[in-house]
Amino acid sequence: MKANKIIINWLLLLSLILLWGTSFLFTALAVATIDPLSIVFYRVLIGAIVLTVYLYFRRKKLPREIKSWLIFLLFGFVGNLLPFFLIAWGQQTIDSGLAGMIMAIMPLITMILAHYFIQGESLSLFKILGFLLGITGVSILLGPVFRGSTLEMLSAIAVLTAACSYAVNTILVRRLPRFDPVVAGAGLLIAASLALLIPWILLTTPVTAAVSPTSIISLIWLGIGPTGIATIILFVVIERAGPTFLSTINYLIPVVAFFTGVFFLNESLSWMSLLALIIIILGISLSRLGADHNARV
Repeated sequence: MKANKIIINWLLLLSLILLWGTSFLFTALAVATIDPLSIVFYRVLIGAIVLTVYLYFRRKKLPREIKSWLIFLLFGFVGNLLPFFLIAWGQQTIDSGLAGMIMAIMPLITMILAHYFIQGESLSLFKILGFLLGITGVSILLGPVFRGSTLEMLSAIAVLTAACSYAVNTILVRRLPRFDPVVAGAGLLIAASLALLIPWILLTTPVTAAVSPTSIISLIWLGIGPTGIATIILFVVIERAGPTFLSTINYLIPVVAFFTGVFFLNESLSWMSLLALIIIILGISLSRLGADHNARV
């Protein structure tokens, strides 16, 4: 029975890694003919529908208090709207694999922010060394980009800012009032959809024949899979195995993002990129070693 539980936990984790790791691939396919703002709007809208249906079957209810919806709006902006847009905008210029590897810096930025804003999350030698390794890996990645065009540089900075936004959202989730995870997931996506509705209407043009079926299918899947289904799996994994088990995804998501870009989009495979990827993963591993050491102490 215990063995079955462990197998199921790993299968769920693998599903989450594949959903989030391949999201960069599908974003690249979607942004080829669809503008970034529309990608974000439809992604959060479809994700909201998926989670609302799941909420209904779980017989849970959304809150009615204005304060709760303001918190959902904050989470939805920092954790969804802003990073989704920055990643989609950046991937108009840079490779999906590069974007995925830049995003790997997120847990290291979270670690630094937690030192200042979360009680009991102080830095250690392992964490500092892990952060320095991660920064080194990202610097190797960004070196050629910063020597390229201004647009490439801005695109890489946009994805890096998205990683910072995810890190800030992680801190906010731990500092602000807690909600039922399923309710919070549905609520923040609903709030994000409503908040983006008017800007989307005013700033985007009607869909034309230039939009490819591949982009449309990719966009629909981004909303259903990496946004809706992945959020549900995330809650289930945390409930079944805990957040420490979940942290394993930080090692594997950039790997999936990198190699799916290479295999499916014919993105470049260089020894510098592989070296950077290895250094970033070592940095995350070292920082986790520090976190685990602090937990035991």
